[in-house]
Amino acid sequence: MQQAFDTLINSFIESKVGISENFLSSQLSNDLKENLLHLHSEKSMLAAGTGNQPLVNQDKSVRGDIIYWLDRQHNNAHENAFFDVMDAFVAYLNQSCYTGITGYEFHYTLYETGSFYRKHLDQFRNNDSRQYSMIIYLNAGWLPADGGQLSIYHANGDAQQVDPSSGKTVFFKSSELEHEVQLTNKPRLSITGWLKR
Repeated sequence: MQQAFDTLINSFIESKVGISENFLSSQLSNDLKENLLHLHSEKSMLAAGTGNQPLVNQDKSVRGDIIYWLDRQHNNAHENAFFDVMDAFVAYLNQSCYTGITGYEFHYTLYETGSFYRKHLDQFRNNDSRQYSMIIYLNAGWLPADGGQLSIYHANGDAQQVDPSSGKTVFFKSSELEHEVQLTNKPRLSITGWLKR
C-alpha cells in the first residue's frame, strides 16, 4: 500500500498530477464497481450539479454525470474498505508532506454514454476547503476509442490526457488545474472526491 501511496505523491511532486496505476487492489476495485452498478440499477444515483449549496446548478450541457455519495453510515463493507485505504493515505500524506488534511468526501460517478463534463476547477469560489482532488477509475478493459479521457490543463498550456482505466488513481490540487471529462462512448465509472481541511 505504501508503494502505491509513494507513487501517487512522488508523481504529483514531479508534475502536479499524481498517477498511480494500482492505488486500490483489483478485488476492491471490482467490488466497488459492482456496488456502483447495483446502486444504478436501483435508481439510487442522482444527477450531479455544479457549485455548492445554495448555488447548485444542474445543466447537462455542462455536466452530465450521475452520482451517489459514499458514507460510513451506509455500513457497506466495500465503501468502508475504501475509507480504510483513504484514512491510511491521508495519515501518510499528512506525515510525509505536512498537508494538514482533516477530512474528505467521495462519491460514485457514472458518465453514461454520450455524457461529459466541461472544463472546470474543483474548488468552490465561496469555499476553499477542498485541497486535493482524487479520481479512482473502475473501468476494466477501457480502450482509447471508448473516449471519456480526463483532460488536465497545465499552466504552460499543455493538456495532459488520462485514460480512465481500472485501478488508476489521479491526484492534483483542487484550486490549480482546470480539467474536463471528454465525451464518453460507453458507461464510465469512477469514485471522485476531495481531501479537505
